[in-house]
Amino acid sequence: MRHLTHPLVAPVPGTERCIHSFHFGPAESGRKVYIQASLHADELPGMLTAWHLKQRLRALEAADELLAEVVLVPVANPIGQDQQVADVHLGRYELETGQNFNRRFRDMTAQVEAAIAERLGDDVAANQALVREAFRTALAAETASTQLDSQRLTLQRLACDAEVVLDLHCDFDAVAHLYTTPEAWPQVEPLARYFGSEASLLATDSGGQSFDECFTLLWWNLHQRFGERLPLGSLSVTLELRGQLDVRDELAAADAEAIVNYLRHQGFLSGVAAPLPPLLQPATPLAAVEPVASSQGGVLVLKAQVGERIEVGQVLAQVIDPISDRVEEVRSAVAGILYARSNRRMATAGMVIAHVAGTEAYRSGYLLSP
Repeated sequence: MRHLTHPLVAPVPGTERCIHSFHFGPAESGRKVYIQASLHADELPGMLTAWHLKQRLRALEAADELLAEVVLVPVANPIGQDQQVADVHLGRYELETGQNFNRRFRDMTAQVEAAIAERLGDDVAANQALVREAFRTALAAETASTQLDSQRLTLQRLACDAEVVLDLHCDFDAVAHLYTTPEAWPQVEPLARYFGSEASLLATDSGGQSFDECFTLLWWNLHQRFGERLPLGSLSVTLELRGQLDVRDELAAADAEAIVNYLRHQGFLSGVAAPLPPLLQPATPLAAVEPVASSQGGVLVLKAQVGERIEVGQVLAQVIDPISDRVEEVRSAVAGILYARSNRRMATAGMVIAHVAGTEAYRSGYLLSP
């Protein structure tokens, strides 16, 4: 194992932070997997899973079972980890700018396309290697002027040439679910099985240039430009490890084992992969998800459980105004799986209180939460 540190831009003297990366397996193999945790710093199930995974990777490396380099970043957001305000951890948005830590990663398509356009041949593997080299070179030439921008750039540089990128998150109160692209789904489905995903949500471009999509969109754009000479060479998955309070050793160890099984199944580890479990739910479009919102403020009383199959018109919650006695029944407009819900119990007018994974796409444009 190699332990590297990557300094971030210091906002003021004496406040230096850095990203720690742990590198396992043969760097010269030509194959690479990248895994990070807690980019939203208050989402800690992934950090515990990453710690369990680090122990497994150490053992796998010692047993000479790693056939590819695996890069692990267990603390992807040191800025957000230090945002403790009045005894509350605020890890989703940077306090200085209000920006979401998982948005605004750099789109390097134009730079990479310009670097490879005249160099592509008929050898697909050589073309993919050319893209990875150009992606690394383009990011190496970028500069960052703020701490947040340097954090984004550091993470992007660490992951840009990986075949598989896994970003470990969680929701507020949720069942295990994941986000990936329709193009990657055939390769990601085994991970959904090992992980026990109860909702697998697919979109090529969900908006916002999130971490996972800053890689898949580059490859997608290049594929649209160059066709079969340049098939997609990277897949990214955001794994949502249930809810914020699901920080438990038994869950983290099982999730780490699911990732190991998947890497073995995909040929990044030697040996025979564990048998594939059943797929708990079919994949559905992210554009079919209903963000269920309340129209008034008040005490939030949840009436449906995460993982429950919801029917059209089913009451998911009541919002009670204790002054006017008005009781709003919040209903689902679609049928599907209630995969995530709020962990707050005071609703504000217009607040999203739950997400239901439907089957028929009806939304377009920006599909993510703020």
